[in-house]
Amino acid sequence: MIKFLNWLLTWWNGNTLGTWIYTKRNGTFVGEDVLGNVYYQTRDGTRRWVLYKNLAEASMVPPDWHGWLHHTVDQPPTVAPPRVKPWEKEHKPNLTGTPFAYRPPGSLLGTGQRAPATGDYEAWRPE
Repeated sequence: MIKFLNWLLTWWNGNTLGTWIYTKRNGTFVGEDVLGNVYYQTRDGTRRWVLYKNLAEASMVPPDWHGWLHHTVDQPPTVAPPRVKPWEKEHKPNLTGTPFAYRPPGSLLGTGQRAPATGDYEAWRPE
């Protein structure tokens, strides 16, 4: 019951009932990315949107689909996949706020252990 209410009333847990109804009435399926997000557009191609598989987080959209969503490219990656340069890295979603976020040495959320100060530091003391 709670999962249904979350789906019905909250947009950040996925797609709302209104988005689902609009997609069923006006959407044309375009493709799906490697993360399971599904992409749609209107029949005339003027509007494009994504139905997220899980959490509605914009950083979960890979760069090739991002370009299509924002009308940077005309063809979706399923029709015209972009050329991948040898120097490009794999897309990673924003990990801030997750257990996988970067935590530098000495961070309160990390191990809590900071490397000892070296001899080149002298604390200020008022005179």
